[in-house]
Amino acid sequence: MTRWPEDDHELAAALASAAGDVLLTVRAERGHGDARALKEAGDRRSHDFLAGALAEARPGDAVLSEEGRDDPARLDADRVWIVDPLDGTREFSEEGRADWAVHVALWEKGRLTAGAVALPGERTTLRTAGSGALAGDAPLVAPAPDASRIRVAVSRTRPPDFVQRLAETIDAEVELVPIGSAGVKISSVLLGRADAYLHAGGQYEWDSAAPVAVALASGAHASRIDGAELRYNQRDTWLPDLLVCHPSLAPLLLAGVRDIADPPPVPGLSSTA
Repeated sequence: MTRWPEDDHELAAALASAAGDVLLTVRAERGHGDARALKEAGDRRSHDFLAGALAEARPGDAVLSEEGRDDPARLDADRVWIVDPLDGTREFSEEGRADWAVHVALWEKGRLTAGAVALPGERTTLRTAGSGALAGDAPLVAPAPDASRIRVAVSRTRPPDFVQRLAETIDAEVELVPIGSAGVKISSVLLGRADAYLHAGGQYEWDSAAPVAVALASGAHASRIDGAELRYNQRDTWLPDLLVCHPSLAPLLLAGVRDIADPPPVPGLSSTA
């Protein structure tokens, strides 16, 4: 039996890092000749490892995993681990890419309390740690960016229409930074490689729970795109949208989103109720 950490922050980091090692082994064993088989093997092996480890380390806790059966009993549980065994399967299957991740988060009585995001391709794990978060020896929230030029992490495979419309409404130059998985996009904000990640196409709870836990612990801004609180362990696990950014940029970006949703009236035109 493995001796797992008693501290939840340490456990989240240990599990995410170990699952990352499992995935690197799968990559090495299978190679990249059959992308579909590699994706399926990675999802299965990482999920089986995390499910088994959590059953051993925290047998009384519920688990919500992308690759597992959703047990409605989690809705009445005080502690729920929300995990994505492999975030960014496309990137995982492409040789040489490192923008994929493993997510492990703990939800307790209405809020995220611990989490870790492993970036196995970089041999790095970002984690919560009580009053803050750790990323090796690097601070997670970089110095305030230049608000006249904002780097926004976006999908490398889907056109970021919403972000492009946002760029037209705010008084700033917007540079798009294509990145693979959602976890790596949020991590890029925490590591100072991007200034914001804004997503309006919908995701599931496991896509963001762990990186949002780390972001909040590090002092970053994380919310719905209208500024509302992100809520996890819901009956419907679909989250419509998400904003993670340096806190100094949150007012500007939230105002820009409001302008898109409610554009100003066109001079000379009137409307009747």
